[in-house]
Amino acid sequence: MTQPPCVGTVDADVRELRAADHLLLELAAELGLPEDAFGCTHLVRGERPRVVLSFATTTRTAFEETARRLAAKGYEVTAGAPDGVGRAVVYPGASALTGTVTIAELLARSAIGRVVVLGAPGEPPPSQPVVTRDHVRPQWQDGELVLTLMPAVGGVLVPFEVPDPTPCCADH
Repeated sequence: MTQPPCVGTVDADVRELRAADHLLLELAAELGLPEDAFGCTHLVRGERPRVVLSFATTTRTAFEETARRLAAKGYEVTAGAPDGVGRAVVYPGASALTGTVTIAELLARSAIGRVVVLGAPGEPPPSQPVVTRDHVRPQWQDGELVLTLMPAVGGVLVPFEVPDPTPCCADH
């Protein structure tokens, strides 16, 4: 699936990725986004580093309704995405990617268009198991949703992004 045409950005002044994920999931549930909607996080660098949210739909009507409802909650929605590489948190089929699934199931059940494995040439076989850890965050790359995986113990693959990362210097 390619990136939807109707996109808006919300800057909620969030500084941490986990907080942005939580807010994005909370807003998506409250707004009752259409099944084909996407919600992404984007890292903004510069003088005021932060994480902004984008919402995307395939129809202008759904987008305008989402923007109206966000505005009613006090959020300002600006047109367009802050960049072309958003990290998808809400996307078609995301809720079906729990437990262990094969590459074929992952691609068939969700909007993810392709998978890549760190350090491996080519694509993994369709029967390759993926332990999702119930945390699958693909990223837009050239208009396509791509999930980066890595090898794990037992011959399985896991998403590169872990659900509960250890903060840098946590043991210092």
